[in-house]
Amino acid sequence: MELGKQIRRYRNERSFSQETLAEKVYVSRQTISNWENGKSYPDVNSLVLLSEAFEVSLDKLIKGDVENMKEQINREDQQIFNCLSVIYTVLLLAVAVTPLPLVEFLSYAGLGIWLALLGVALYVARRVEKKMKERDVQTYKEIVAFMEGKSLNDIEKAREEGKRPYQKALWALAVGAFTLAASLLFMKLLGM
Repeated sequence: MELGKQIRRYRNERSFSQETLAEKVYVSRQTISNWENGKSYPDVNSLVLLSEAFEVSLDKLIKGDVENMKEQINREDQQIFNCLSVIYTVLLLAVAVTPLPLVEFLSYAGLGIWLALLGVALYVARRVEKKMKERDVQTYKEIVAFMEGKSLNDIEKAREEGKRPYQKALWALAVGAFTLAASLLFMKLLGM
C-alpha cells in the first residue's frame, strides 16, 4: 500500500480533516493533500508526527498493513491449492474410470482421448506438487493444516518429516502397481 493511501486511510479512520491533521504535524493543508495524492512525501520528522497523530507505529504507517497483505496472499494461495486439488481429484477419477469405456466404444480414438486426459491430469498433479513445495507441505496432516489456514508446530512438523521417506516409497509402489494394471488392461483390450 502506498504511503499516501495510508495517510488518507488513517486520517479518515480518526475523522481528521486535512486541516486538522496539518495542524497536528505542523504543515499546510496543501502539504497533506500532496502527501495523500503521492505528489510529495513527508520527511522523517513529519512521519514521526504522523505516527503520533494516528497513534500507530512508524513501521505500520510506512509499511501499511503487512499482516493483512500476507493473510490475503495466504488466502489466495489456499484457494488456488483447493481449486487445483479438486481438479486433480476429478481428473484422477476420470483417468481411473474411463479407459475401458473409451477404448471399448471409440477404439484408438478413445485411447487418444484417454491419453490426453492422462496428460492433463499429470500437468495438474505437477502444479499441485509445485504448490506443495512452495509452502513446504508434504504430508496429509500438513496439507490439511495449510488448507485450513493453520500451521503445524515444530514438534508436529518434525514428526511429519519423519514419515516422508516411507510415504514416498509407498507412493512409488502404488504408482508402479497402477501402471502395471493399466498396461495389462490395455494389452488385453488390444488383443496382445
